[in-house]
Amino acid sequence: MANTDILQLLSTNKVFDGELRKYKFKSAALGGLDANFNLFIPAQAASSKVPLLVYLAGLTCTEDNGAQKGGFFGPAAAKGIALLFPDTSPRGARIEGEDADWDFGTGAGFYLNATHPKFAKHYNMLTHVTLELPQVLGAAGLPIDLARQSIAGHSMGGHGALTLYLASKTNQYRSVSAFSPICNPINCPWGQKAFNGYLQGGISEAAAQYDATELIKNRSDAVHILIDYGTGDNFYKQGQLLPENFLQAARDAGHDERQVQVRSQEGYDHSYYFISTFAADHINFHAQFL
Repeated sequence: MANTDILQLLSTNKVFDGELRKYKFKSAALGGLDANFNLFIPAQAASSKVPLLVYLAGLTCTEDNGAQKGGFFGPAAAKGIALLFPDTSPRGARIEGEDADWDFGTGAGFYLNATHPKFAKHYNMLTHVTLELPQVLGAAGLPIDLARQSIAGHSMGGHGALTLYLASKTNQYRSVSAFSPICNPINCPWGQKAFNGYLQGGISEAAAQYDATELIKNRSDAVHILIDYGTGDNFYKQGQLLPENFLQAARDAGHDERQVQVRSQEGYDHSYYFISTFAADHINFHAQFL
């Protein structure tokens, strides 16, 4: 049972013979604010610890979007994989301007640790996802094998998944997949806006830590990466995603299609209809490494 001193259980739902639990806790990484997350625990956890796949959602989303719309539970239940759905930003920091735009501030944390003084206390989603949440799961006694983790995400969350995977000094995640990720954010409007707001060093600081296209250039070891994007995605057409830049950088760094798959899916858009169509592919991809 979970340690209620650490986590407050808000709800439970049976799904595919497993259980989806929503929890709340006081997050030190987010400056003492309440943080919610969803955790799917498959039936196999009744007899042994199970591996974990983290799913990072996109702009404007919460911890609920991927759980409610992603179509991940059936494939994850079949493979015995737990799913962790964090929120996309701190909530209730009351920082001036954080609710002025849909693509910056609340719901748009970009999975980084802010260095601009205005945001540095609360906007630490990198620490929240990679360190704090695993520590909380472990301390609560949940049946998760934290030695077996992989990560996935959508859009802004795809950016987060790719960068947290590629920048990890400890190889925390065994594999990464992304739906419609922001692959080269220093060169697109969403990324430039976020980085110039959250980071004291702006784009130059982001290039070293938070841009997947820049990070893959410096990875010579084996990687396990799957990316899907839709050719009918308006954000792709507008130049926000730039998957070709990432693919070219990966190939230039010596990573072939066995290590880095970037697939264009004809006619699909940016929505969860697209994600749910290929959810099983992504779960099965991660299962090879978990």
